[in-house]
Amino acid sequence: MYVSYIRMNNTGLPPLTWLRAFEAAARHLSFTLAAQELNLTQSAVSQHVRSLEAFLGRELFIRRTRALQLTEAGANYLPTLREAFDLLARGTRSFTGGDPGRTLLVQCNMAFSVFWLAPRLHRLYAAHPWLTLNISTAIWDPERTFHDAPVEIRLGRTGDMSQTALPLPPSTMYPVCAPDYQDDLIDLQTARLFDCSGMMGNWEYWCTATKTPFNMANTVNLASTYVVAMQAALHRAGICMSHDTLAADLVASGHLIRPFEGTAKLPEAYFLMAPARHDETPASRAFVDWLQSEFAKMHNNP
Repeated sequence: MYVSYIRMNNTGLPPLTWLRAFEAAARHLSFTLAAQELNLTQSAVSQHVRSLEAFLGRELFIRRTRALQLTEAGANYLPTLREAFDLLARGTRSFTGGDPGRTLLVQCNMAFSVFWLAPRLHRLYAAHPWLTLNISTAIWDPERTFHDAPVEIRLGRTGDMSQTALPLPPSTMYPVCAPDYQDDLIDLQTARLFDCSGMMGNWEYWCTATKTPFNMANTVNLASTYVVAMQAALHRAGICMSHDTLAADLVASGHLIRPFEGTAKLPEAYFLMAPARHDETPASRAFVDWLQSEFAKMHNNP
């Protein structure tokens, strides 16, 4: 068996079944207990270990009547093997999202995750301390990656969304800036303006809705995400068009102010895409219920 395997294998590695048998037997110091763990017969585990010893050219165990003892070679080999298994386990968990009952991969609009979700995560974990949340923020072409995420939060227009997408409560849009921008003498015609590209709810839309005079010669600086545009406003670079889902907390804390009174309903909305009931897990159910309760609190206590 050993010779035929060496002829077929060009990787220089023994079969994983041999390695698993050795690691379990070394951990239990028993072929019988290793067999119970691996759902194999005792003789199969013993044979796997003998095949591994033949492959390595070293004895890994001293076999006694009722117990096993690691040889020096076995004791030296075991830490390397355990490190390799740990690395495989970590890599697999990161790829699959870990325990699907307790771990959840959420694909989330970047600005939503930065300005709304992250500041509230402490409340999510307080309510569900067992939950592990992995957040993926795809800016470009989320359609390519959302199939891997059981839950997604996306910004878009109703006509662009599937019928299963649940719209979250609508947002009100308005400009925001740092409290000391232009020394409180804010002039829309001379201010530097920032916005998120690709939005219907933009400066022109807000000015039309609020009947605010707008000079089209005043070029608006565009960013692919509100994260950049709002950071520019936070650091006194200008005025950013935003909406209350993202800006309400920053306005309430005084980090941003609303230099103008006018508001308009944002044409876009955030949509929640959650698993069908038969595909739900404890993690997805906990997150979706918590998200909806947080939005209910916001709109019941404006």
